[in-house]
Amino acid sequence: MAEEVKLMKGNEAIAHAAIRYGADGYFGYPITPQSEIMETLMEEKPWETTGMVVLQAESEVAAINMVYGGAGCGKAVMTSSSSPGVSLKQEGISYMAGAELPCLIVNVMRGGPGLGTIQPSQADYFQTVKGGGHGDYRLITLAPASVQEMADFVKLGFDLAFKYRNPAIILADGVIGQMMEKVVLPPFQPRLTEVEIRQARPWATQGKPAGRKRNVITSLELDPARMEENNLRFQAKYREIEKHEVRYEELDCTDADYLMVAFGSMARICQKTQEMAAAEGIKIGLLRPITLWPFPTEAIAGYADKVKGILVPELNAGQMIEDVRLAVNGRVKVEHFGRLGGIVPTPDEVLNAIKEKLM
Repeated sequence: MAEEVKLMKGNEAIAHAAIRYGADGYFGYPITPQSEIMETLMEEKPWETTGMVVLQAESEVAAINMVYGGAGCGKAVMTSSSSPGVSLKQEGISYMAGAELPCLIVNVMRGGPGLGTIQPSQADYFQTVKGGGHGDYRLITLAPASVQEMADFVKLGFDLAFKYRNPAIILADGVIGQMMEKVVLPPFQPRLTEVEIRQARPWATQGKPAGRKRNVITSLELDPARMEENNLRFQAKYREIEKHEVRYEELDCTDADYLMVAFGSMARICQKTQEMAAAEGIKIGLLRPITLWPFPTEAIAGYADKVKGILVPELNAGQMIEDVRLAVNGRVKVEHFGRLGGIVPTPDEVLNAIKEKLM
């Protein structure tokens, strides 16, 4: 049977994909530009079909701690918000990383600092990939550039979160959340039963079977030596993630004279920039990080001796550019181009920036 193609917003695709994944619960709080995620879940009423719990919490702080509780029971649980709301969740996110609990977080970014604007931004890059809460921890970070990827990354995010017992986040900008495109939704997956959860996730608080100690879910350890052991274990896990889970896309990079590195909606804009440049005889490649962490450091480093310059277009004042510069280690010129305040640049603005900054 042919797959059904639907037209929907990126936010709506997240909601439908979560239901089809067999997620056990969603806990959130409304904030623009991601509110359609919870609204769509409420409209679909999955508690009547798949048994998925959907709850509007009293605040973002309450929502992330509900996720903590559900994840501690081995459930596939998630939350979503936009920039200021995710800031409020940071303590809970750090607790979950310290307790090694899997969950899925969605941030559909808006402009800041502060309340800022409801218009799109990519200014939460630092917060997300450098650890926005306290302590030495990392979030597996997926950056969709289409409505299809918004849907696809729900399963991928959950799968990676459970594989490594670590929170995963879908970091989208307001353009991707609000834009409408054709999408093929994933097939339905059944939710795990309580017995299946106990078998697949023996670390969860699913009761105390005879013959084993009770599971205690916590990020607290008052013995400094044991806390150091925990942190060293976390760092070893992060190295494994960096070794196996880097994802990126390369477009027309083989014989490019210049390279753009961009994610999310900026990568979409850069594809049009490539077409315009090609019409003028300028060869520009595009490398799109799909995982912002782990970052495609080695892939970008490989272009340091092949191109004349690299431009990093972002919807911020310059954040991912720091990781690009670290990757090339001074071997090639790297410049930034960005718009702020929710203004989305045109492809010709990006092309002009390449001409002015690199040529």
